[in-house]
Amino acid sequence: QVQLVESGGGLVQAGGSLRLSCAASGGTFSSYYMGWFRQAPGKEREFVAAIHWNGDTTYYVNSVKGRFTISRDNGKNTVYLQMNNLKPEDTAVYHCAVQTYYRGNSYRAYDYWGQGTQVTVSS
Repeated sequence: QVQLVESGGGLVQAGGSLRLSCAASGGTFSSYYMGWFRQAPGKEREFVAAIHWNGDTTYYVNSVKGRFTISRDNGKNTVYLQMNNLKPEDTAVYHCAVQTYYRGNSYRAYDYWGQGTQVTVSS
């Protein structure tokens, strides 16, 4: 069983930055494929970014390319999402998730989820 705890969310003005963290426990973090998703009120859960176990390959949804960066520290069992130039449309609850082996970026492919952290961007 893998437990995930997100932190780092908050309220920020448009153009500002936040860094989300997701600490994992249980399992073998260094071998896992990690992703970030977000869900705004009344909307479906949306893929944001993902990173392979060794950090060499990353994926982003088009709307965050050039603004968000996903990274990981396998020594700390933690994955990060650095979010710059935030926009009001980035407002959502952000969740991290784990795939024990890579099966794509659909939310259905992920095995474990964190509870999420709220990000609110004011205009």
